[in-house]
Amino acid sequence: MSHKVPATNAELMSRDVEPLPTTPAVKFQDAARLALGDHQLRHNMGIATQTIRAKRAEVVQELPDWELLREAGRAIKDRTLRHLESYLLQLEAAVTRAGGLVHWARDAAEANQIIAGIVTGHGAKEVVKIKSLTTDEIGLNEALGRAGVEAIETDLAELIIQLAGERSSHILVPAIHKNRSEIRELFRRRLKNTEGLTDEPSALAAAARAHLRQKFLSVPVAISGANFGVAETGTICIVESEGNGRMCLTLPRVLVSVMGIEKVVPTWQDMEVFLQLLPRSSTAERMNPYTSFWTGVAHGDGPQEFHLVLLDNGRTKVLADPAGRQTLQCIRCSACLNICPVYERTGGHAYNSVYPGPIGAILTPQLAGVENAGSLPFASTLCGACYDVCPVKINIPEILLHLRGEVVRHKQQNSVLPGVEGLAMKLLAGVFASPAKFERMQKLGRFGQRLLLKRGVITSLPGQLGGWTAVRDVYPIANQTFREWWRERQRSQGPSTARHDASEGGKT
Repeated sequence: MSHKVPATNAELMSRDVEPLPTTPAVKFQDAARLALGDHQLRHNMGIATQTIRAKRAEVVQELPDWELLREAGRAIKDRTLRHLESYLLQLEAAVTRAGGLVHWARDAAEANQIIAGIVTGHGAKEVVKIKSLTTDEIGLNEALGRAGVEAIETDLAELIIQLAGERSSHILVPAIHKNRSEIRELFRRRLKNTEGLTDEPSALAAAARAHLRQKFLSVPVAISGANFGVAETGTICIVESEGNGRMCLTLPRVLVSVMGIEKVVPTWQDMEVFLQLLPRSSTAERMNPYTSFWTGVAHGDGPQEFHLVLLDNGRTKVLADPAGRQTLQCIRCSACLNICPVYERTGGHAYNSVYPGPIGAILTPQLAGVENAGSLPFASTLCGACYDVCPVKINIPEILLHLRGEVVRHKQQNSVLPGVEGLAMKLLAGVFASPAKFERMQKLGRFGQRLLLKRGVITSLPGQLGGWTAVRDVYPIANQTFREWWRERQRSQGPSTARHDASEGGKT
């Protein structure tokens, strides 16, 4: 039942992996243009992200050692990635000693095959699921459906988008794009005994609870993700806010947990750091209402069969990239989404990926390949706000620049005319290297821009240059550059004044 992992990083990195099943098919720029036209979406997103952002700032300010905690989290994750194969093998041994079964999945197809085999092997036609981005990443619900098994989402927000037939739009709050009235109408259409349902949060939660209660008591198999796996003890950790996860972790006879290989942490003591960083950065709470730990199986207490599926699915490819590997430090808190001005205005669906926002802009292209998600590294700004709030200090702007270079190199290698863009850059480099050439180009540009100016700005550039003005206006070249102004000033004041200015310049 257990598949051994290769013993070295080199062997891990040599594996072939399949791209994400949710590889973006639509360019972000095109999807974002549609999202920006949805005024209700922008209103919902603005209120939600601003509220979460403000609450997070309050609880973070309570800790005088917050920056030290961030640095500790970064250091633990960095050390883990450097010795990943050792900690994974240690985790496997500890889980096995505690009575669990460990499976290694190279890609989404292999993971889905393993899980479907476990579920159907117990004759189950339904499974209850805890909210899990990793299972969304591999398309588990669809794979189980093809095997004749219905996956029932028990997280309130995940249930909402499942009933709506939509995808998640946020790492933490999958239904952040919907307001209470929209959810009420959805429940009235899809759930029984909801004719008089109001849009009060307590009433909506009660309707979902009534819908799910019988499932918790009758479904024999539960599926979860994992926030952390402790190599030292074999302990798996889930943090949540509703309690539905606790129901899944205790009532069904069989539990299957899917964990990305980067989620491992070395020791139990390391959890002290992450259980302070994660809740404050995600739900803006001092601690999560429900923090669940389990180690293998215990006779007569909880599930009597536990399976841990360790998922690669491109992660060792990311690990092999010195510039991009810090992406694997992510603890899925969503702080970068809530601070990002692009995400706030476009919503998560524009990214067309399980992982939206700034973290998705760097994670998806690395897992799926820039050839499949080349627009995403350009879907986030370089303002650095995401870096400032990241609890494990992932330098997202740095990785965005790295991936943008990868996108350009990929296009150059696969272009019908691979030398055109390179030639244009060389010509520009020659212009920028010569002050005389640069000034001549400025004068030509000043003359040529007259046909493009509208109300003092350039709103549309021709041809491929139109990409610059697709999402921004361009300011025109000034009527007089600083160098031109300086020369004119020198001529009008004479050489003696210029010498006096130079001698006085160091005194100011």
